[in-house]
Amino acid sequence: MTSTVVVLDAARPEGALVDPAVPLVRIDDQGLTRGDGVFETMRAVDGRVQKFEAHYQRLTASARLAQLPVPDAAVYRAAAGLALAHAAPGGEGGLGAEHSVKIVVSRGTPEDGPWSWIAVTPVPESTFRQRREGVDAVLLPRGHDPAQDAGYPWLLPGAKTLSYAVNMAALRHARSLGADEAVFTAEDRRVLEGATSSVICARVREGARTLVTPEPSHGILPGTTQAKIFAAARRDGWELGYGPLYPADLMTADAVWLVSSVRLAVPVRRLDAQPLPVDPQLTRLVTVWVTGDAPAG
Repeated sequence: MTSTVVVLDAARPEGALVDPAVPLVRIDDQGLTRGDGVFETMRAVDGRVQKFEAHYQRLTASARLAQLPVPDAAVYRAAAGLALAHAAPGGEGGLGAEHSVKIVVSRGTPEDGPWSWIAVTPVPESTFRQRREGVDAVLLPRGHDPAQDAGYPWLLPGAKTLSYAVNMAALRHARSLGADEAVFTAEDRRVLEGATSSVICARVREGARTLVTPEPSHGILPGTTQAKIFAAARRDGWELGYGPLYPADLMTADAVWLVSSVRLAVPVRRLDAQPLPVDPQLTRLVTVWVTGDAPAG
């Protein structure tokens, strides 16, 4: 699937369209050779980026931790608009024409320094299928509690970096077990986050409606989609909880979702091969919270 790419560098500080079929990254670029960079992935609908400000704030927070410069928000907005204006038709999943919009900031080469690019790609049918059908997930230990990293800024706690090899390895391992997704746990079995998503579960008990997610301050990447869902749920009168969550909590929930900006709210239908309840009505409600309670852009 072809992406539309806009590059922002010293020669093109405002952003310029480039041909994605020709080489764009030097072989000694530190984003490529060391994963030394940060990124954000956003969703666009009918040519308009969703939750831009939340993503930009998280991008700048990640860049600050990594000591990387980023262009102004207005520059990125305009560059994303340029890419979307020249992109292939968006994917159609019933919510409008959808694109994935990825901003990458790389350390670059020692000679040229940091630079950015924005890649816009139509959302594929596989994403829409996961929204409709849900996924099977497995619990995988992360190996240490990421909350322990909080006092060591050189470990980049809370930064969304290009170093995603572990996350991708976790997904490959999950698929080797016959599942679709991986959910990380700490040493004490506390649920952390999905390999590329946040975890949310719903409890409906004797008239009390509660959404729960793992503690965002315990080494977990703060999810922009999770935050938007919780803000809308609060306005609708739901109670909110921030963990701790354990596997038993997910097994006894009324619904569990893996949420992210492009996939929205994907129901988890099995966890470690055990069936979980899937509630289409709750999933529709959560999807409305993601897509319908704030203006685009």
